[in-house]
Amino acid sequence: MEMSRLSRKEIINIYDGARLGYVGESDLVIDSESGIIKAIIIVQKGLGMKMGRSSRELVIPWDSVKKIGEEVLIVDLSPARATRHHE
Repeated sequence: MEMSRLSRKEIINIYDGARLGYVGESDLVIDSESGIIKAIIIVQKGLGMKMGRSSRELVIPWDSVKKIGEEVLIVDLSPARATRHHE
């Protein structure tokens, strides 16, 4: 799949139905040797900004991605699996 098509997809959490954002507004963690996507990092909006970046990020492990559809990327992310980074 082309990155331009992937970037337009909205990320939906099947666990609670939450709309998490768009792939294009997120960062991807890619293994530099294999080129495999390891995680998606979503900057949480509205949680306060410092030095141009949000103070919280949600890290979604790539193995939480369950389905890539025409318009959405479905993840299964329970609170126990969610990783939040505070800056």
